[in-house]
Amino acid sequence: QVQLVESGGGLVQPGGSLKLSCAASTSLFKISMFDMTWYRQAPGKQRDLVALITQGDTTNYSDSVKGRFTISRDNAKNTVYLQMDSLEPEDTAVYYCNARNLVASYWGQGTQVTVSS
Repeated sequence: QVQLVESGGGLVQPGGSLKLSCAASTSLFKISMFDMTWYRQAPGKQRDLVALITQGDTTNYSDSVKGRFTISRDNAKNTVYLQMDSLEPEDTAVYYCNARNLVASYWGQGTQVTVSS
C-alpha cells in the first residue's frame, strides 16, 4: 500500500516558520500524477483544507493561511512542501498530506505542528 509520510513538524514560537514535507513510501508513486493537498485538524475541530496544488500547479489556500503559507511541489524529488511563515497559535494542529486523482486518494498519518511561546 502507498503511504504518504509527512515530516518537518514540531514546536515553533509565534511568528516563526516551519517547512513541512510530504513524500511517498514507494518510488513507484509519482506525485506528478496527483493533486496534492495539505489539511489540518486541531483537537475537537474538523479537518480543514489548508492548501492545494494541482497537477497543473494551480494553487489554492484557506483564507486563514493565505499570504502566510506556500504550497509547492518538486516532481523531480517526488515531494510536496508546505512553507509556513508567521505562524500563529491558531495554526496548532496535526497536518495531513493527501494525494488524489480521479481514481485514488491517499493520506499520510499526520505531523504535529505546535505554535507556542
